[in-house]
Amino acid sequence: MTTSTAGFRPGEILTREQIHPVLGGSSYAGICPAKEKRNVLIFSDSKIGKRYGYRDGWLAENDDIGPIFTYTGTGKQGDQTLDGGNAAILEHASKGRTLHLFIAVGKVPGSDTRRHRYIGTFKLDERNPFEIREAKDELDADRNVIVFRLRPTGRYIQEASDTLQPAPTPRFRFNRTAGRFTRATRRQKRQQLPQTDVDRVEGIRDDLADTFEEHESGAGENIGLLELSMRNSTDQLVLDLYNQTSNTVYEAMGSAASESISQALAQLLRARRYLRDLDHEQPLHLMVLAPALPNEDLRALLAENRIGVVYRNDSGGFSEFEGDAATSNNASGRFRCLDCPVPA
Repeated sequence: MTTSTAGFRPGEILTREQIHPVLGGSSYAGICPAKEKRNVLIFSDSKIGKRYGYRDGWLAENDDIGPIFTYTGTGKQGDQTLDGGNAAILEHASKGRTLHLFIAVGKVPGSDTRRHRYIGTFKLDERNPFEIREAKDELDADRNVIVFRLRPTGRYIQEASDTLQPAPTPRFRFNRTAGRFTRATRRQKRQQLPQTDVDRVEGIRDDLADTFEEHESGAGENIGLLELSMRNSTDQLVLDLYNQTSNTVYEAMGSAASESISQALAQLLRARRYLRDLDHEQPLHLMVLAPALPNEDLRALLAENRIGVVYRNDSGGFSEFEGDAATSNNASGRFRCLDCPVPA
């Protein structure tokens, strides 16, 4: 059972001296678990974010469920991890705690006491609880940060000043380590929370992606994560497996069933739409990465959309199936073994 806000209204301006006696938690950290009150308090400050090259805030566009507030996790040096305050956000629902979000709005006149606007109660987005992005740490070194996606659970206030501004032009950021770090962080999340059938499929997907990235990197390919900031949007399109050398996007799946293929197809078609603006000497290639070869009908569907398949073969290596519009009616395509020895 979660606590009420005990009289705090969205939009109300408060000091931490007023907040903590009611909701609990320490009086200094940005993420404050309050076990006795069954709360987790989250404090966002744009000045701190600007110092490290990120900004928390509402996405300008709602999705099919509703609004999303993005909040960058804690950790000032090196890659952020899912422990401490970050774990408190991740595990809030399983521990029966309510997330309370506050945004810094200056100081009490004539003092150094900070004031905070109460935004409302939140929960983690169940479909995509967090993303990994690149930012600077306090030593000005590049590192990976955890960006939580929060959804309001009741009344909330959304000021224009707290809403992220859409990107005027598309931006592309390639990161060789972020993809593996993302999958390791998801794996850590699954270990901390009760397992479901969805978690099992996601685990197969992430293990497959790790193995394939190792395979490609061992062959000298420059493969990693590609993050797209889309024009006139505050949302991000994150592609976990992008081969910068060959300009190829791989969408990994935990199953070769139709549901997984449909999700991969949608993601790859979005990638095609936005990667048209990416300047590269190679044409764009789109590939599904599957734990087994999909059936003939699904291969034909992918071929009609000019999407190939890389899959785990019986020997544990990888084989490639390339279909095209000319062969999609019978889905014969072409098979290529990526691990077979070169004939003498």
